[in-house]
Amino acid sequence: MLRKLAGQTAIYGISSIVARLLNYLLTPYLTRIMSPAEYGVITDMYALIPFALVVLTFGMETGYFRFAGRAASPEEKKRVFSTTWAAVSYAALAFLALILLFLKPIASTTGYANHPSYIWMVGSIIALDVITAIPFARLREEGRAGQFVLIRVASVVVNVALCIFCYAALPHLTASGGPFASLWNPNFGAGYVFVANLAASFVTLLLLLPSCRGVLPRIDRKLLWTILVYSFPLLLSGIAGTANEFIDRQMIKYLMPADEAMGALGIYGAVVKIGVVLMLFTQMYRLAAEPFFLMGFDKKDFVRTNAEALKYFVIVSVAIFLLIALFADLFALIVGADFREGIFILPIVLLANILSGVVLNLSFWYKQADVTRYAIYVTGFGLILTILFNILLIPWQGYAGAAWARLLCNAGMVGMSYYLNRKYYPTPYDLPRIGSYFLLGAILYGLGLCTAQLPVLPRYLLDTCFIALFMLYAVRRERIDVRGLLRSILHHK
Repeated sequence: MLRKLAGQTAIYGISSIVARLLNYLLTPYLTRIMSPAEYGVITDMYALIPFALVVLTFGMETGYFRFAGRAASPEEKKRVFSTTWAAVSYAALAFLALILLFLKPIASTTGYANHPSYIWMVGSIIALDVITAIPFARLREEGRAGQFVLIRVASVVVNVALCIFCYAALPHLTASGGPFASLWNPNFGAGYVFVANLAASFVTLLLLLPSCRGVLPRIDRKLLWTILVYSFPLLLSGIAGTANEFIDRQMIKYLMPADEAMGALGIYGAVVKIGVVLMLFTQMYRLAAEPFFLMGFDKKDFVRTNAEALKYFVIVSVAIFLLIALFADLFALIVGADFREGIFILPIVLLANILSGVVLNLSFWYKQADVTRYAIYVTGFGLILTILFNILLIPWQGYAGAAWARLLCNAGMVGMSYYLNRKYYPTPYDLPRIGSYFLLGAILYGLGLCTAQLPVLPRYLLDTCFIALFMLYAVRRERIDVRGLLRSILHHK
């Protein structure tokens, strides 16, 4: 079972890694042509998109996995797809209509009165991404990883190419006159990033439509109500969870002095993106693990597999933490020089991301047991901690306070998740062994800090040895069949 999960994680990881790495080419590029304040606009706007996506998808992705997996026939599965797709699509179109109707007051309230086009473009991006959410979930549920990969990568290629074209080529083409003369406006600032993203989202929709052939978005009211009953707690949980993840950007914007806020927001957003490898692993694990753990497990198999999965998730996450944290000076080169002053918060952000992945693992039991209301307790508790610690720490420590608040919030959610699991669905997580990997990672990271004054080559060699030592210890202690694992990934169907 775990080999199957590893294989699925790797397959979806290919698309995530390729797509995200292509997309992250924009980070070193944009942070070298924009000031921290200009990049802060991008960080600010993109912090709103995940929140809107969660609200407008109603937790339907997980609901689709659950009910499509239970479907007794292909026709019933199609009905689940058409119902969930229709529900989120109509919500997306209604959302976009409201954005366009109240464009000026929304732009004024969010501080973009001089750039209302930012608002309608981001609103359109959100609407298109919501409409494509269920078709993407269908590809995952049906195991069509190849198509999933191609569409994701094609979308990112369009986004990156068009963005670089706008900032690198368009000004020169404009200077020479011709058909491009009216397309470049230096005062448009971050707007060209949104233009590129909007085009990529539209291309994604066009590429996904053939996979939906033969199915129209049509609501079965009785089925929709059943799915909503299951998904509604996940919606509330998703709202709180996304707020936990992204509200720190808004609180930096409004809790710091106005003349510092956007610059600090740009630096914070850029440093968070440096942890791309760890975020990639968590994302690709989620893509594989969510449909995997919501299929037809009996309770005995589920708790055993989930317990083992958490242990291996921690092993890989700590290894990635060591890689990024010990070579932080190299990863800092991803962003422009004006942004590197914030690199000191990187280990805090990375550890917070690991704990976020632990919370993900601890969420599968209540989704599998159809008691999704517990998601509200976990993320609601986390949201309270997020707001409290950001209010306390940001005025005192600036964007570093937001990083600490993120870590404390995720630690609190881990504690709450584990408490609920032990009380209602005891799973035999091997806490001593999991704790030993965290402890060994902390010791090796501490040793790495002690080598900071050494010349570059010896320091890098020692840091590489520390990472290799951690992985060797994990492989030997867990008796991991590396060759068998590689075969499972390479021969995954």
